[in-house]
Amino acid sequence: MTTTQTPRISFEFFPPQSLEASFRLWDTVRALAPLEPSFSSVTYGAGGTTRDLTHEAVATIHKNYGLNVAAHLTCVDATREETMQIAQSYSDAGVTEIVALRGDAPKGAESFTAHPDGFSDACELIEALADTGKFKLRVGAYPEPHPDSPSSQADVDWLKRKIDAGAHSAITQFFFEADTFFRFRDACVKAGIDAPIIPGILPIQSWKGAQRFAARCGTSVPTWVAEAFEKAERDDRTELLATSLCTELCSDLLEGGVEDLHFYTLNRPERTRDVCHALGITPSKVLQNVA
Repeated sequence: MTTTQTPRISFEFFPPQSLEASFRLWDTVRALAPLEPSFSSVTYGAGGTTRDLTHEAVATIHKNYGLNVAAHLTCVDATREETMQIAQSYSDAGVTEIVALRGDAPKGAESFTAHPDGFSDACELIEALADTGKFKLRVGAYPEPHPDSPSSQADVDWLKRKIDAGAHSAITQFFFEADTFFRFRDACVKAGIDAPIIPGILPIQSWKGAQRFAARCGTSVPTWVAEAFEKAERDDRTELLATSLCTELCSDLLEGGVEDLHFYTLNRPERTRDVCHALGITPSKVLQNVA
């Protein structure tokens, strides 16, 4: 499937926790920076465990590669004052975008519990950040029910609250079929949400890993996708299948009016780069030389 529309793209990276992981991150950034993403985000670990590493990665990517970086910031295990100090440190480093999230529960905890002196949810965090006037705020969105959510409508209602609190756009959790996104987009329009909703795309590196990820975040796995990967594994063609399915998903989204795609790279550039190339997104010669 082909499309004449070239989308705006963005990438998600995660901060390294070892020397080997550091090399992999910087190799990934160097490989993907020439594709000129509109922004790149850097995640927090579960429970805020990579707070300092996230800050270092954000500052380095912004300074050394000239990319527009959106730093993840959560409510987990921190007071309001500590959280806003982190936001100020991002501003001091020249970062103007934040992905504001409630965050996952710390390791070993069954569910999220707000810090006694912290923000109770993403909406409170967004309001505080918006009041500073220093950041463009992005938030998470769930085209299928969040594990803590009672229904899809509840997720739409929460997104409406986050946009009303001051968020500029939303990035969705990954999904396998374009219709999943389109149904969610329609529900958001019906609810009066007019902010951009950017589909999150997962170029599959490992089918087993993707299944675990899907189970954790509430993403349903269509039977036809599971059967396709089972056959591809027998034929040793999983890389070809992963690239093909991801490219087709992106093409379907673009034909449905989507203008932005956000890729969860998992700090592995090859699959994301191949899909972008298939969509007609070519490297900038200037950035190639810099990288």
